[in-house]
Amino acid sequence: MESLQIGEIKLTWLNGGDIHLDGGAMFGVVPKPLWSRRYPNNDNNQIQLRTDPILVQAGGLNMLIETGIGNGKFDEKQLRNYGVTEESRVEQNLREIGLSAEDIDYILMTHMHFDHASGLTKREGGEWKPVFQNAQIITSRIEWDEMQSPNIRSGNTYWKENWEAVAHLVRPFDGEKQILDGIMMVHTGGHSDGHSIIVMEQGGELLIHMADIMPTHAHANVLWVMAFDDYPMESIIQKQKWMSYGLENKAWYSFYHDAYYRAIKWDKSGKQVLQELKRKR
Repeated sequence: MESLQIGEIKLTWLNGGDIHLDGGAMFGVVPKPLWSRRYPNNDNNQIQLRTDPILVQAGGLNMLIETGIGNGKFDEKQLRNYGVTEESRVEQNLREIGLSAEDIDYILMTHMHFDHASGLTKREGGEWKPVFQNAQIITSRIEWDEMQSPNIRSGNTYWKENWEAVAHLVRPFDGEKQILDGIMMVHTGGHSDGHSIIVMEQGGELLIHMADIMPTHAHANVLWVMAFDDYPMESIIQKQKWMSYGLENKAWYSFYHDAYYRAIKWDKSGKQVLQELKRKR
């Protein structure tokens, strides 16, 4: 498990599962000859995407960014369509470092699409139960409202089995939410109407978790947004804002979906890599 230190904040990537989605959908209007130079695809034009939660330890608290794809959430057709080759090992990973699901204090959900939220619940005795029974689940109010009442487009990604059993644990916020000193969630919209990013700043170090408005290192170009984005122009606007701020301040950028990098720090131009944390493959 790879780790990164931001001041006194420790980040550790866990194994949330592996999916493969269409490369064209992941890069939207970007021509394949361009994006395929930066991120490889298989014979089915799919690209490998991790769904790896980040354990954040700070101020005596244990937090997760996202929860992976869980276990037993996909039927045979979904396993095939989403190219699932591995399900979650989050609980096992926690045990390996001396923790349990009960030790998680907060879950920071940038948004609640199935590939981020399926690890919130598991089936026990024929019912869906919370995996992290003691955790407060933090997400934007806009996201939480849409998850409960999805529209005709979002209904395929907001699943009842991922939210009904944890509704009593959800603490929605408006605009911004300071989790603790040095850790802030900021609503951006873009990928979904309620999408948020996470900003960590401590000890002279800055990290920005852009979530699905920059799902991989290959999406660093502000114009490279997904066809999955509900509001692509808002994704571009927010990427411009947070890439400008981050590059000027030598920020780390961390990833949930990237199969090759956990985090990267670019120079001010955004073209030269200053530091990198690769995923062990």
